[in-house]
Amino acid sequence: MLLLAGVVVLGYVGWQFIGTNWVSERRQQEILGDLEEGWSAGDGEVDAAGTTAGALVRIPRFGDDYEVPLLEGTSDDALAAGIGHLDGTAGPGEQGNFALAAHRITHGEPFADLPALRPGDEVYVDTADRTYTYVVDTAGDALEVSFDAGWVLEPLPDNPDPDGVEPAQGPGQSLITLTTCAELFHTDERLVVFGHLVDSEPRP
Repeated sequence: MLLLAGVVVLGYVGWQFIGTNWVSERRQQEILGDLEEGWSAGDGEVDAAGTTAGALVRIPRFGDDYEVPLLEGTSDDALAAGIGHLDGTAGPGEQGNFALAAHRITHGEPFADLPALRPGDEVYVDTADRTYTYVVDTAGDALEVSFDAGWVLEPLPDNPDPDGVEPAQGPGQSLITLTTCAELFHTDERLVVFGHLVDSEPRP
C-alpha cells in the first residue's frame, strides 16, 4: 500500500510539473493561432478556455520567441491557457492600471522568469489593430505583497508603506502591473512588477 501511495504521489507531481506544462503550452499555441485567424477575419476576440482572448503578450527578457495569449479573467481555466487580465482593471493602452496575472510554475509557467525583469525592460501587448509598448519601472524581485494586497490593482497603486515600491504617483498614467506567486511552492505572497505605457502604434 505504501508503494502504491508513493507511485500515486509521484504520478501527481509528475503531472503537475510536466503534464500541465505540456497541455498548457499546446493550448496557448492553439489560442495564438485562433487569434491570428480571428484578427485576419476582422474579429477582435476569440472564444478560449471558457472566456475570451483578445490580445497577446510579448516580453523580450523572457526570450525572443516568448508570445503568450491574454485571456479575460483569472479563472483556473484562463490561467491554464495563458496570462489572465484581472477583472475591473484597465484594458491595453487605457488610462489606469492594466493588471495581469499568470502562473510562475506549472500550467505553461508564463511568468516563470518574472523575478528576472529589470527596469527598462519592455512588455509588448498586441491587439487586433494596435501594439502597445510598456516599459518596466520596478525590478521583478523588488516588491512582494500578500495575496490580498488590493492596492496593487488600484488605478494608481499607492503603497501603504511610505518607503515601499510603487509606480510614479502622477495621475492620468497608463500603467501595467504584472503579478505571480512569490514562492514556487507557497501561494500566500505575490511578486508585483509595475510599468508604464510609452508607445502605441498600428499593428502591421
